[in-house]
Amino acid sequence: MAERLDRHNIAVVIPALNEALRIRGVVEGALAQCSNVILVDDGSDDDTLAQVADLPVTVLRHDTRKGKGASLRDGFAEALRRGFKGVLTMDGDGQHSADDIPRLLAAANRYPDHIVIGARLRKRSQQPRYRRLANAFGDWGLAWGTGYQIADSQSGQRLYPAAVAALGDCPGEDFVFEAQIVISAAQLLGTRCVSVPIESRYQTVASQEPHEQFRASHFRPLRDFTRITTHIVAAVLRKGGLWAIHRSIRANPPVIDDPSGEFARPVLQQPANIR
Repeated sequence: MAERLDRHNIAVVIPALNEALRIRGVVEGALAQCSNVILVDDGSDDDTLAQVADLPVTVLRHDTRKGKGASLRDGFAEALRRGFKGVLTMDGDGQHSADDIPRLLAAANRYPDHIVIGARLRKRSQQPRYRRLANAFGDWGLAWGTGYQIADSQSGQRLYPAAVAALGDCPGEDFVFEAQIVISAAQLLGTRCVSVPIESRYQTVASQEPHEQFRASHFRPLRDFTRITTHIVAAVLRKGGLWAIHRSIRANPPVIDDPSGEFARPVLQQPANIR
């Protein structure tokens, strides 16, 4: 039996690049849910670190920018070095709510050894249309790498079991890393994902409230989805067996943990053979 995860035996890892606008609120929210917070500053040249200087967090800093993949790797390594049983990731721009952490933990305990993804299914109308289309394309592409379907494969709010965070040979930089670690977990460990519905949080044109202001996203759909797709296609072609992968995808729809019943009834099931 997998050890139950709680706020005391996981770490929250927050990669940050020029997040002075929202980082303090993000870190304070995370600390309210978990005392083990690791901030990885990827060579920011604004006041990101000054905003959290008085908060009880572990800070790792890159002297030069290395990308989100490197930030997550370093955060994972620090969390594992300190013996945590899971790693929960949040972006530093405020688009993830720390109030969802207990729900992700509850899902992790209902679905042991799964990657838990905070899927932006609620208030999706706030998400720009081009982002919805890009995310749907990403979900389709990642299914070919894993052999199963995922609801919102592009969300950065995730809870990784320690065994997944410890995967050493996980190629891919920047946003490609987040796709590759899901693929590697599926192919090497037989791990699949379960999604927990969360809100889409995007600044609207009319929104001027400070708590609704976000910096421009570092994610560039055309550039980054091209990189992700190229990476996945190359991996799928190397592996071969396209018809078998297609059958596996059809047999493994997204698993959504939603006790409210709004999106799906929580059905505890073991993944089909996806290796």
